Amino acid sequence: MSQRISLKETLSKLPPEWSEDPLGAINQLLGERPNHKLIVLDDDPTGTQTVTNVTIITRWDIFSLVAELSSDAPGFFVLTNSRSLPEPESKALHHEIALNIRQALELSNTTATIISRSDSTLRGHYPLETDTIAEELKQPDLLILAPFFEAGGRYTINDVHYVTEGDTLIPAADTPFAEDKAFAYKNSNLPEWVEEKTKGEVPASSVECISLDQLRTEGPQSLSKYLLSLPKGTVCITNAASARDIEVLALATLLAEKEGRTISFRSAASIVAARLGQRPSSPLSARALIPEDSTTGGLTIVGSYVPKTSAQLKCLLSLDTIFKIELSVEDILSPSKTEETLHNAIEAINTALCIGKDVVLYTSRDLVSGPDASTSLGIGRMVSNALVRIASELTETPRYFIAKGGITSSDIATQGLGINRAIVQGQALPGVPVWKLGHETKFKGMNYIIFPGNVGTDESLATLVSELQRVERPAHI
Repeated sequence: MSQRISLKETLSKLPPEWSEDPLGAINQLLGERPNHKLIVLDDDPTGTQTVTNVTIITRWDIFSLVAELSSDAPGFFVLTNSRSLPEPESKALHHEIALNIRQALELSNTTATIISRSDSTLRGHYPLETDTIAEELKQPDLLILAPFFEAGGRYTINDVHYVTEGDTLIPAADTPFAEDKAFAYKNSNLPEWVEEKTKGEVPASSVECISLDQLRTEGPQSLSKYLLSLPKGTVCITNAASARDIEVLALATLLAEKEGRTISFRSAASIVAARLGQRPSSPLSARALIPEDSTTGGLTIVGSYVPKTSAQLKCLLSLDTIFKIELSVEDILSPSKTEETLHNAIEAINTALCIGKDVVLYTSRDLVSGPDASTSLGIGRMVSNALVRIASELTETPRYFIAKGGITSSDIATQGLGINRAIVQGQALPGVPVWKLGHETKFKGMNYIIFPGNVGTDESLATLVSELQRVERPAHI
């Protein structure tokens, strides 16, 4: 079993990072292949947490895909929200998306690298989603697993994936994330995790591991040759302890692809930015997130149940400047109480926003789950549907809109606000993406802040809301 270790002490003992900045070479290679795109299939909206000025679409019909493939941009996101679905529905969804991608690539005369972006704490439908994509598209030579995500405190060191708490690196399997009703797992060692998730189809002994020595001492050229040497069909995990490590990996994969190797990824968000030739930028200012003429209150909706979110919600509720509305999950699930519960919440939110009060709507914190993964996901969908209903029936445009949790923010985005296409503006905080909404949406042009359930400190959500509250309102309408 992996042990808890000190982050600071562990990082201090690692070899120095690769000295040369890979981004210049990455962007040069991207420029040499304008007809090769990066398509990121994102199982919730939080995968956009490392990029700027990148498109995300919520529809995957052939016309929408061809439009994005024909643009000058090196890549784009497709929001699948598949982490909220049972396995059969996710499989059907990815079969449809992959089929449409194949046809869209042919019509647009382009090629693509696929990233199946999922949770940095190893939750999600793996290997189902990557297997389904490979069935419809050409089987890649290599599948690289890259769950590193620095802004969320996720490190992979000596093949073990960790989640940080303060200065402590906690093996991922020892965290509450590993107890997820739908996506539980027992192994923090990634080769062993692969064997567990594939039910032994891919033995741990067959999984290749990219070491920190390869990334930091040997560099991208040597790593590229290593990737070219691996047998076709190899599953490969990567260690990473810094953004530079992931950028070296990104450059190595681009070099290997240039030599004809086909590579796909199952990853967290960091590799996406690196493969697009980007580095996470400084957070956007609170002033940049709020329209200058807005006089209404702001809205925060909290649906995520992970312990990190509950701790952040507790800090937010301690602010006396916030109008608080608790949504009882038991009442939502009760047919005799659902309508009254939702009506009262909608009316209260609209009234508070109209008079300039900032609102937090949150689901009751006692997690209601079923006896199995499918039932638990079904309950989650019912709760999410309630939040969608509330968002869709708002009559007041919030001054700011924060959605807390991946599934919550995705369902509100697509079903509550009607987003078909959005542009990632950047981040409100490290790992907290901001989308600029299109004209087709309920609140056109608004900045939509997606706050992942498992990112930040206990105080991060309250700090962000406080900063937004300090932005002055116009003197008169």
